[in-house]
Amino acid sequence: MTANGADRAPSDLVIVYHRQPYEEVEEDGETVLRENKSPNGIVPTLKSFFGRVNHAAWVAWKEAEDPADPGFERVIEIDDSYGSYSVSRLPLTAAQVRSFYHVTSKEAFWPILHSFKERYNYDPVDWPTFREVNWAFAEAAAAEAAEGAVVWVHDYNLWLVPGYLRQMRPDLRISFFHHTPFPSADMFNVLPWRREIVESLLACDVVGFHIPRFAANFVTVAQSLLEVEVLERATVSTEFTTDGTALSDRRAPVIIGHADRRIRVVAAPVGVDVGFIEKQAWAPETASGMADIRAELGQDTRLILSVGRTDYTKGGIEQLESYERVLTERPDLHGKLRLMHVSVSANRNMAAYEEVQSGIEQIAGRINGTFGSFEWQPVSLISSPIPFKNLVAYYRSAEIAWITPLADGMNLVCEEYVASRIDGDGVLVLSEFAGASVVLSAAVITNPFSHRSMDQALTSALDMPEEERRQRMKLLRGAVERNSVTAWADAQMAAFGGLGAG
Repeated sequence: MTANGADRAPSDLVIVYHRQPYEEVEEDGETVLRENKSPNGIVPTLKSFFGRVNHAAWVAWKEAEDPADPGFERVIEIDDSYGSYSVSRLPLTAAQVRSFYHVTSKEAFWPILHSFKERYNYDPVDWPTFREVNWAFAEAAAAEAAEGAVVWVHDYNLWLVPGYLRQMRPDLRISFFHHTPFPSADMFNVLPWRREIVESLLACDVVGFHIPRFAANFVTVAQSLLEVEVLERATVSTEFTTDGTALSDRRAPVIIGHADRRIRVVAAPVGVDVGFIEKQAWAPETASGMADIRAELGQDTRLILSVGRTDYTKGGIEQLESYERVLTERPDLHGKLRLMHVSVSANRNMAAYEEVQSGIEQIAGRINGTFGSFEWQPVSLISSPIPFKNLVAYYRSAEIAWITPLADGMNLVCEEYVASRIDGDGVLVLSEFAGASVVLSAAVITNPFSHRSMDQALTSALDMPEEERRQRMKLLRGAVERNSVTAWADAQMAAFGGLGAG
């Protein structure tokens, strides 16, 4: 890919997201921009929209020692496999990044969004800095957007951008997509800035969420704070209303009214790039990786795979405790299982995540010390990221994928597992508090807050006959294909009403 600071046209589509749309690497002492290694993920998905418009732009932040440095290139032009587009980079100091992202977003917003009120920390929040950073994002988007352009803002750390943008450019069509859960009013309204946040979101033309429950929660929050009327509701597709999942809803608001404006509320689950994952699953290097995994495990050892970040919302400690209980109750499984628990640190500088990592390490060590032997290690704990091509080999080798977050907006790891199972076998054990459970109801659904539910789900998966495994996996693969990232993109296009000048 190439980058330059050439003159540029105004953009019909502006994507506002905190991450830059490429990777920065050091080569021979110089910073080089590279396309993301894997085409699977949210950044490549968003970039795929660029081909639908004449010119597009991306707004992100980049850490800078001196934001006033005249040598800092604020806007660059990128040419890569997705086409030509502008990247407007906001220079933020390390202190601004810490305040806006690591403190306000992660210590105040994150626990409330995931309904962990006891972990909410209001004291260190510097709200003026959060406003300042969001204003800078809005200014950059306004500068890039053509008349009547679509500006698509992403996620909770940019909550105030739509409101500021509406003040600056009332001609724009503004859409916001929320990638995390959205809680009920009694939880969200813990935030002292609740009204300012909701007023900003109501400045949008479209507000998007993964599933109907999160959309309904948002509308309830808005109605608790402001005069908001539900103008239209729709019956949720039967595909997303399976009994037995905590997050399913049967009706959802689709159009609301506020201050003489109509706002469309969209529920569309983000999916995965099924074609890319299947291609990787068929690759000779994946078959080679599977052979290496089997050789290391031994022919008679069954692999259980858990993949997530080190975060109290992901349920890693609860999962390991369940595994420990199952091994205690089922001595017949000793020597026959390996749990590969991948828990990658999200932020090593935050005490809450250090606490979770320490807990995971202690329990894993206790399990291996109690049940392991020279010949058998019950748990392999991995704390570093696994390249996606290698991860697919583990997906294909794992008899069970055990994905049990306590709360999650969607969780795409479970969908990656299903898309990788081109053999039609394998069992997915999935928390009913992951947004994906609404889509993947053929999984073995479990409640991670219940010891009995967690233990029974794992033993049920271990004891499941092949015919049932294959029936479930067929249904799961169909759901993942129907709700792929392409389907999500199409839903967003429909909500936008097309792109380009209005």
